[in-house]
Amino acid sequence: MKQKEILLFGATGQIGRNLIRKLSKNNYKITAVTRNIHRGGYILKTQANPGYLELVELNNFHYEKIESLMKNCKVCINLVGILYEKKKNQFKTIHTDLPDLLSKIANNLKIDKFIHLSALGIEQAKDSKYAISKLEGEKKIKKNFENSVILKPSIVYSVDDNFTTNFMTLLSRLPIMPLYYKGQTKFTPIHVSDLVDIIIEIVESKYNKLTLECIGPEQFTFKEIILNLLDAIDKKRLLIPLPNQVAEISAKILQLLPKPPLTVDQFKLLKYNNVASGIYKSNFDLGFKTYKLFKNEINKYSYNWKTGGQFANNKISKLK
Repeated sequence: MKQKEILLFGATGQIGRNLIRKLSKNNYKITAVTRNIHRGGYILKTQANPGYLELVELNNFHYEKIESLMKNCKVCINLVGILYEKKKNQFKTIHTDLPDLLSKIANNLKIDKFIHLSALGIEQAKDSKYAISKLEGEKKIKKNFENSVILKPSIVYSVDDNFTTNFMTLLSRLPIMPLYYKGQTKFTPIHVSDLVDIIIEIVESKYNKLTLECIGPEQFTFKEIILNLLDAIDKKRLLIPLPNQVAEISAKILQLLPKPPLTVDQFKLLKYNNVASGIYKSNFDLGFKTYKLFKNEINKYSYNWKTGGQFANNKISKLK
C-alpha cells in the first residue's frame, strides 16, 4: 500500500510527537519541519515507524523552500505556537505571518487540506497579544485557502505538557498557591492523545472549510484543577485569591525568568473561560468524542512530584 504524505510544522512539541507516532502507524509518511535538525532528530527519530519520517531543517519562512516541500504532500498540518515572546519568536510572526504564508502556498498548490492549530477561548480576549495574533492568523487562513480546517483546543495536557507539569512543580515547592481571578475561570482540558485522534479523523475525513472547537469530556474551574493536582501529588497547600493588581505585578516579575511560568499576557488570558463558545461546532457535535478523564491521566505521571516518587504509596511487606 502506498504511503500517504503529510507535511508537518511544529513536530517537536507534545502534540507533534504524539501525532507522528499515530500517523506512521496509519501508513502516513511524514515530512517534519524543524529549526534544528540535530535536536529535532534526537527527539523525533524514535517516534515514527522506520521509513515513515523525514526531517527537514528550516530556520526561516523561505517561500520557495516551503513550496518545494508542500508540492509533495496532500495535507499540510501546522502546529507551531508559542506561549510567550522571546527575541525572534514574536506572536505576530509565529501565529499570524506563518499561517498566512502556509495557507497562501497551500492555495497556490491546490493541496487537499490545510489543518491549523489555533486556540480556544480567545474571541473575547481583546487585551491579549497572544489572542489577537491567533485570531489574525485564523482570518488570514480563511481568506487565503478554502480547504482549511482550524482546530481550537482547550488546554492540552499530558506528561510532556507545560501546564500540569509546571503547576505540579510549583505546588510541590511552594507553601502557598495564588488563585488568579479567584480561581473561577473555566477550562475543558483535553488529553493530547484525544486531540491527536481528532486530527487524524480530520485528515481522513472529507471535512473542509471548518473551524472546530476541541474540548475534553470534563469542565473544571482553575481552582478545581489545582485541587486535583494537589490530590495527585499528595500535597496540601494554602490557596490564596490574589487581587488583580498584585497578581499583575507578580506576572511582571515572573516573565523576566528564562522560561516564565506566568507572563502579563497569560495573566490577561486567565480572565476568559476556556470552554466551548457555541460560535463554532465542537468535536462532540461531529461525533469525535474524547474519553480521557483528567484525574485518571494525571495520576499516571504525578508520582514524579510525590515525596518518595513512583513507589510513594507502595507498602513493602516485611520479610518473614
